[in-house]
Amino acid sequence: MNRNPGRNVLLFVCLFCLLGILHAEDLQFKATLDHTDPYLKAPVILSVDINQTNPDIVLLFQFDVVKSDAYLIKQIDALHDDTMYHTHHHYLYRIYPLKTGPVTIDFNLVKRITDERKVAYSASGDRDDFKKLETKDITLHPKPLTMHVKPLPENTMLVGDFTIHRTLGRTKAQAYEPIPLKIILRGRGYPPIVERILPKIEGVTVFSEKPDVKQTVSRGGIRYTVTYTLSLSAKKSFILPALSLQAFNPYKAKSYTLTLPAEHFTITSPDTKSLVDRTDNPKPFRTDLSWLGSLLGYLAAFFAGYLTALAWKWKRKVTKGTEEPLKEKVEACKDDKALFQVLMAADDRRFKGAVAALERTLYKKEKSDFKTIKKEILEQLQ
Repeated sequence: MNRNPGRNVLLFVCLFCLLGILHAEDLQFKATLDHTDPYLKAPVILSVDINQTNPDIVLLFQFDVVKSDAYLIKQIDALHDDTMYHTHHHYLYRIYPLKTGPVTIDFNLVKRITDERKVAYSASGDRDDFKKLETKDITLHPKPLTMHVKPLPENTMLVGDFTIHRTLGRTKAQAYEPIPLKIILRGRGYPPIVERILPKIEGVTVFSEKPDVKQTVSRGGIRYTVTYTLSLSAKKSFILPALSLQAFNPYKAKSYTLTLPAEHFTITSPDTKSLVDRTDNPKPFRTDLSWLGSLLGYLAAFFAGYLTALAWKWKRKVTKGTEEPLKEKVEACKDDKALFQVLMAADDRRFKGAVAALERTLYKKEKSDFKTIKKEILEQLQ
């Protein structure tokens, strides 16, 4: 059988271009990119796994991807399994490179070593006596990953696989009457935000709002819906020119054009005869104080109604102040998860200790006294 040493060396080099693996004494860090030669602004999938390899210690992790002007990063999935002695974290990101050439992705990783006694001691605290978990923190330095980013074709405005759609309120209007218009971009890729979606049109005033960006995140990626809400106003009929947006599909390495056809708008002027005042001469000026009595009556009625409204509002405020709507929600909670959600929604610093205790129960599998926590919260709401 013929062997090809050169091919084996090439495979070995490619493997280390795609993987950043750190073998430490107590854990294994593995980071991978689905490809290392993307186009500018084309999404790249980054997958990170951190596994505890030493089962003789209690180990925790602190991890994040270092932010950079060279790329945009969006997390699309995360799994934290903090089972004691067998900790495992998994992260999934979308990386969008923002400059061409070599782009390096760095990581922050801290391993935190502790033991069961310290964990139990930390869990024994309450909202008034929170006990910080004592750990020995060691900063690690995982090997960074490098991408070699390719430039886009000239005049490219959008990067991804998108469609375009337009809705018009009407095509006929009176002079200077606003004409609503929406342009919607949908698809996957780099967020499809264009600084100026319409060209300048002579004789037409364009009013625009900030684009409304909605995203749907899943393990398969991120899908965007960007809505441009505009309003047109003109004195006379005009043509909205055809719209062309140059785009590049990095999944197929192919350029394409998103287009909208031209549209004619008919603008009509109002009949000036209907606006003419047919009364040639106003009635002569004369002094008439009969209005003064009516005015005083209106003012008296207004102030009476205003004072009544103030009295009613004050009564409602006092009644409302004596009630605590959060109390009813807390009383309705039957378990730790429900109580945790209610306190997170309330965002009240008074319950910081209770939130921390519930969080340790739900995500670190530590024991807590649900009834005691709930009772203390209700006492504080009295």
